Amino acid sequence: MKISWIKYEKDDKSFKMPEALGFDVIKLHNPDETDEKIQELITQNCKMVVLSNEIASFSEDIIRKYNTDKNINIIIATVKE
Repeated sequence: MKISWIKYEKDDKSFKMPEALGFDVIKLHNPDETDEKIQELITQNCKMVVLSNEIASFSEDIIRKYNTDKNINIIIATVKE
């Protein structure tokens, strides 16, 4: 199962462990491209996407579209301070 993590490029706190382990952590330059990136990952047969809380707020399709899509699981990571 392919898993990808998506975060804002200026976010230096989220997904440090997956990055250190060499997993696919995508850093978006423009948070408004969140939905396009998720759609691209779906076409690449990615089955799970973990979004940083900040990036998730830019997606208009998380609840409306991906919530019922059986081909992708979307997880929103919470921030621990």
